[in-house]
Amino acid sequence: MALTAETESRLYRSLRAAAGAAAHLVALGFPTAVAVLARPGSSLFSWHPLLMTLAFSFLMTEALLIFSPEISPLRSFSRKVKVRVHWALQLLALLCALLGLGVITYNKHLNGKTHFVTWHGLTGLLTVLYASGQCAGGVLLLYPKLMKNWTLAKLKLYHATSGLVGYLLGCASLMLGMCSLWFTTSVTSVSWYLAMLCPLLTSLVIMNQVSNAYLYRKRSQH
Repeated sequence: MALTAETESRLYRSLRAAAGAAAHLVALGFPTAVAVLARPGSSLFSWHPLLMTLAFSFLMTEALLIFSPEISPLRSFSRKVKVRVHWALQLLALLCALLGLGVITYNKHLNGKTHFVTWHGLTGLLTVLYASGQCAGGVLLLYPKLMKNWTLAKLKLYHATSGLVGYLLGCASLMLGMCSLWFTTSVTSVSWYLAMLCPLLTSLVIMNQVSNAYLYRKRSQH
């Protein structure tokens, strides 16, 4: 029996809500598992995986899910409140990322190792630099008059698009980190594949959210 348009719409919304709920669980669960694995404080290096997963798995994911129409924890709040919380979470994510980058750089210096010679290291550096620029660019949304030749709607569109690119870079960096000797020695077999699915799941949810927001904005203009 063919599904009606209304039934399909309800099913689609239910699937999006379920995927979003899973993204919330992964965003918190993955850094928690990494914290157990790394045992922060056991060594200088131990802070690096914790800080980076907090930045890109938890804080940045939650900062973007704030705007989800289905599973945002602030659905009943105004957009102004959501924007402020988004800013706070993004700044915390950037702070954790900068600290994580500083920790691994100093740790390599102490051990006489070369810097940024692996794909994980290079992608991580690019991601942190990109996130810094993205946060700086977000200031334009708070003060749109600084860009006189750009409409607020266009600034929002470009900020969301560039933010998605930055988030995907962060997920790629996490996945490359899970290919490192430290992680593959500690996590093996099925657990490793499950860990790799974590940033993949959240990235798919965020991509769907951004694409739907873009389509909604495009329809409202016609």
